Amino acid sequence: MSFTKAFSPALREIRILCSQTGPASSGTREFILSRYATIKQHNPDLPVLIREATDTPSRVFARFERGVEKHVELDNLSAKDVESKVVKLLSS
Repeated sequence: MSFTKAFSPALREIRILCSQTGPASSGTREFILSRYATIKQHNPDLPVLIREATDTPSRVFARFERGVEKHVELDNLSAKDVESKVVKLLSS
């Protein structure tokens, strides 16, 4: 799976949680800056929610059809590692 094409129609929402300034969330923030526009370009109707809060551990949640929700932890990962974890989550 890549961010250069539309995701599966079974995917209903992506939620990204991270800290605005915490060093453990720096890779997640870089991922958001570099990939958000591409994700929205290819999936304009998919809600991509970004929630920032002080001292929040970095995580990404994916909600699929029938209420199935999965998540992965992203603390202390580089932007490239965050991307690979997100790709793996969305393809599961």
